[in-house]
Amino acid sequence: MIEIVFTKRNDRVKMFFSRCKELKDALNHICENCRPILNNDAYLTDAELAQRLRVSRRTLHDYRNSGMLPYYEIGGKYLYSEKDVDNLLMSNYRNVICNP
Repeated sequence: MIEIVFTKRNDRVKMFFSRCKELKDALNHICENCRPILNNDAYLTDAELAQRLRVSRRTLHDYRNSGMLPYYEIGGKYLYSEKDVDNLLMSNYRNVICNP
């Protein structure tokens, strides 16, 4: 009977641990970037939305005050529905037609 011993130097073992690390990194990325869903909608914080839209949090404050951007205020924190943000962006989309 032939006995095979796997050590840390074995290519299969190296590949196995490399794949485990890739899987761990992918799961960490999902955990860090996954937003909990409530009523089939994800919500963004002030800081997250400002970063995504590349505007300041003060600009978001102006959007809230003008009634342009719907929001939830819970304990002094603001939350924005991703659906509401998508609708706002789509309603303000302007298609440019270039005439050559």
